Amino acid sequence: MRPLSRLVRRSSLLVAALVAAVWFAPAAAQQEFAARAAAPVTLLQINDVYTTVPIDNQGGLARVATLKQDLAKAGRTPFLVIAGDFLSPSVASSVFKGEHMIAALNAAGLDLATLGNHEFDFGDDVLIQRMHEATFQWVVSNVTDTNTGQPIGGAAPYVVKQFGAIKVGFIGLCLNTQEITSDKLKHTRIADPLAAAGRYLPMLKQAGATVIVAVTHLAFADDRSLVEQYPEIDLVIGGHEHYLITAAERRSFISKAGSDAKFVARIDVNQRVSGTTERFYELLPITGALVDDPKTAASIASFESRLSTALDTVAGTTSEPLDGVSAHLRSAETNLGDLVADAIRADANADIAIINSGSIRGNRLFPAGPLTRRTLIEIHPFDNVICVLALPGRVVLEALSHGVSALPVQNGMFPQVSGLTMTVDRNAPAGSRVRNVSVSGQPLDPNKTYTVAIPDFLLKQGDGYTMFAGQTVKVAPEAANLISSALETYVAAKQHMAPAVGGRITIR
Repeated sequence: MRPLSRLVRRSSLLVAALVAAVWFAPAAAQQEFAARAAAPVTLLQINDVYTTVPIDNQGGLARVATLKQDLAKAGRTPFLVIAGDFLSPSVASSVFKGEHMIAALNAAGLDLATLGNHEFDFGDDVLIQRMHEATFQWVVSNVTDTNTGQPIGGAAPYVVKQFGAIKVGFIGLCLNTQEITSDKLKHTRIADPLAAAGRYLPMLKQAGATVIVAVTHLAFADDRSLVEQYPEIDLVIGGHEHYLITAAERRSFISKAGSDAKFVARIDVNQRVSGTTERFYELLPITGALVDDPKTAASIASFESRLSTALDTVAGTTSEPLDGVSAHLRSAETNLGDLVADAIRADANADIAIINSGSIRGNRLFPAGPLTRRTLIEIHPFDNVICVLALPGRVVLEALSHGVSALPVQNGMFPQVSGLTMTVDRNAPAGSRVRNVSVSGQPLDPNKTYTVAIPDFLLKQGDGYTMFAGQTVKVAPEAANLISSALETYVAAKQHMAPAVGGRITIR
């Protein structure tokens, strides 16, 4: 995920506030209500959904299903869309590899989906299997199965749907960055998303589409570039960033609905006789006020019951809450980041450990108390393994400099570390921010060789860590241990912990 700057977030909130002010101004309220009521389709958007059940009483796919049904009963035509990232990662996906998500979304009545980077976490063969299990429509415009030369998994490269008097055309665009490593793409090619849009938008128009919707899993900057390059796009239903974004760009509107279905973006779409597209936006919280749809709830419950009871085994305990909030992990040291990095270094018996904070999941404060296997898998739900490299100090410094280069923007490449301390000047140029690096209390020697433990994701140049290419590998992926197993082993060996932030990363 590539988070936005605070300025962009503030701007997005301002756009939302202005839109709301215009829509609900007393003088225009009645006219606005009438125009919205005449809209022939109500698009419902979710994205980046990693759990089928509520978190802290927010979200839950069974509630989303009820929302869709309630709108249909009220005479609307709801059309539920997910903008990528739902097969993984989660505790359940570590066991079921996304099967549980497909079953729940089938039951909930999902209408349309595109791919995100996490759909590839288990490789393209598993993805294709999951796609074939779906009863909803896939629209994927820039991902091709090289075995067939066709869109992956039998997806459509574009879709045109008739809603009343209007025809809505959809394209689906997945990012093609280093967040999807090449080992996941054995027979898959991901083309440039903007170039793919240029290929299929004329086909939508030829098919009679009068309203064009891009369902995307791209960074916000790429969504903006998309609508700047193709002003005929009326609406972007996007994913990837895990927070709420609304933005008016040129004649288009970009929406991202956060994560984990805590909110559903409702966008009623109509078209005037003049050809002007009208979009009426409302953000709907998904709370306990919505009862669970029985069919979806039953699907979810069946998979929950199948999760091995072994996941509830207690590995150890912590007397301190563990800070796994993504916004904290991706911009600063946290005690959970320290814990995971320590577990990796201990497993590898290395001088240093570096892990990209984006691989530490959960996005919450894990409470003090027992740490079960389920919780530890939630913290790192991927099947990444621990590789060990022999690196000169200058490459270590290059890696650390890259990891903090996005500050003050939160970014999953931000490093959590073990075995070293450093100072970061976030106001310095991106390549010169890291100072005063010490390893085991001694200044980092640029010419000395250190053993460094990293996830295989970084070895494969994930998150832009290209400096590891061509370096000496002491433990390769095929001989390495799972990070999740190392974390469990470390916690079990400690039994009782009180992890505190260790002052490893000082940011000025």
